[in-house]
Amino acid sequence: MIYDASPHHPLTPTDLEVPLRMRRLRELGLGEQPDPEFDEFARKLTEVTGAPYAMVNFISEDRQYFAGLHSAAKGDGASPGRVMSRDHGYCPHVVVRRKALVLDDVCDYPRFAGNPVVDEIGIRSYLGAPLIDRTGTTLGTICVVDVEPRPWGRPGLETIKSLATELIEQIHRREVS
Repeated sequence: MIYDASPHHPLTPTDLEVPLRMRRLRELGLGEQPDPEFDEFARKLTEVTGAPYAMVNFISEDRQYFAGLHSAAKGDGASPGRVMSRDHGYCPHVVVRRKALVLDDVCDYPRFAGNPVVDEIGIRSYLGAPLIDRTGTTLGTICVVDVEPRPWGRPGLETIKSLATELIEQIHRREVS
């Protein structure tokens, strides 16, 4: 676990819902392989938000799995792969908080500025929302990130929350099919 230099706060929050989440993800057949529908949804996220990277992320005890991933970035910038340590990034915070997270510039927040994705991938802004299914289980997140600070503001917050609701409805339709 990575710790913040100030009064030893763990940067990655403790997630007590992991066993329930893992059971629910197995029931739904999610979180273990790339999914073309989720890749398409991630593409839609980049289009709607204008962000260069988007993910549909399912989180286990020790890792994050991007079942949906899209990069609209041009050039030689680093791009996230499908798997990332749970200690990297901001989605684990969204899952534990069960609330959307808006970081216009991660460097403005000491707790988040020290995250490895800042140095390793160059992430400077983040916008994410939890995927809470009909059972009340937080399955994961959707998120967009940028290598530049972005003024997401309230419009960004409302957009990402609305898109999370849309994806949960899509997941529920799969379940009854």
